[in-house]
Amino acid sequence: MTVVLCFGDSNTHGSIPMHHRDDIRRFGPDERWPGVLRKELAADFTVIEEGLPGRTTLHDDPIEGVYKNGLWYLRACLESHRPIDIMTLMLGTNDLKSRFAVQPLDIAESVGILLDTIAKSGAGPNNTAPRVLLIAPPPLAKLTFLGDMFLGGSEKSQRLGAAYRPQAEKYGAAFLDAGTVIRTSDTDGVHFEAGEHEKLGKAVAAAIRTMTA
Repeated sequence: MTVVLCFGDSNTHGSIPMHHRDDIRRFGPDERWPGVLRKELAADFTVIEEGLPGRTTLHDDPIEGVYKNGLWYLRACLESHRPIDIMTLMLGTNDLKSRFAVQPLDIAESVGILLDTIAKSGAGPNNTAPRVLLIAPPPLAKLTFLGDMFLGGSEKSQRLGAAYRPQAEKYGAAFLDAGTVIRTSDTDGVHFEAGEHEKLGKAVAAAIRTMTA
């Protein structure tokens, strides 16, 4: 049985594109992309969902809480689910919030720190490192009520795919630029519609099949 751990933010959690800030609805287990991945990979794989809305790469969020820091939780998550054969990592969208004031290359370097942590974790089979599929999140779309929160983020988001690829190469991770597969919803500019979850789940499944061939 191949264990796949999906580590990410609200778009891994399956948050429905929001109509207001208190809209915390979530797509069903078979609709969000890790669920699509589970269906595509079938019986020989176990897919574990670890998506937290608001999760950053390594920033303590002064408004939403320090527990949104992905690095803070990553090691515990790895040890909790070990042995892990493959890990998907898709973070960085929340780093685009204006409160963090970071550039695309800074976000990519932060992802590199997460990749380094995974590489040194011994959380894979026989105390090796899990193999990683690094996924660059797609660019932001039309920002509505989240515009102030992500002020300046739209332009930065266009550059994440190019910034992430060298980090994948540095740490020997497989790479998927989600922006080449899906687009973000204009409902809030941040989350994915159900059809895009379907596309992403299938694209991730194809990448994992290549990794395990």
